[in-house]
Amino acid sequence: MTRIVGSVKIPEMEIKEEVTLTASNTAVIVVDMQNDFVKPNGKLYVPTAQATIPAIRKLLMKARDSNVPIIYTQDWHFKNDPEFRIWGEHCVMGTWGAEIVDELKPVPDDIIIRKRRYDAFFGTDLDYVLRHVVHAMNLVIVGTVANICVLHTAGSAALNWYNVVVPIDGISALDEFDYYAALRQVSFLYRGILTKVDGIRFA
Repeated sequence: MTRIVGSVKIPEMEIKEEVTLTASNTAVIVVDMQNDFVKPNGKLYVPTAQATIPAIRKLLMKARDSNVPIIYTQDWHFKNDPEFRIWGEHCVMGTWGAEIVDELKPVPDDIIIRKRRYDAFFGTDLDYVLRHVVHAMNLVIVGTVANICVLHTAGSAALNWYNVVVPIDGISALDEFDYYAALRQVSFLYRGILTKVDGIRFA
């Protein structure tokens, strides 16, 4: 996939047509698909996030059919969170904006990891849950925002020697540059696998 955006050439990245993962050691991580990011009246709206919902729903159906655990991350901030100096107030705990969108609501067996920084591993139980609760080393990561919370979570996963798979139709960014920058980092820096939701098989 090679594209020209303005004067910046996007390096070629391999998009695998099919990726087969062992269900017993795989988990799906849905990053921050919350009202404040996905809905037009959200406080930090990502314009392309809504368009990823059908692909993410399809992935979740595949995962549930194969007993692959699903983990949601949820941005969850105090009212005076220092991060608001960067992004403004968003995803304040207990508010509508912090709730996961209705279209992707967790079911009782799903796991929710609440986080206060971009990286879902930072200061949370995510690594413990993956290693000792669901016993997963393959992580399929979808959600928003691609170059922020998705990328930081994928990066920490890779640095902790998890195998990272990112479906390119399951992530969204604030703009096109950020989207392709995230894909480049996942592929080149962290040696993650890029594919599409339709290409993922659980065996």
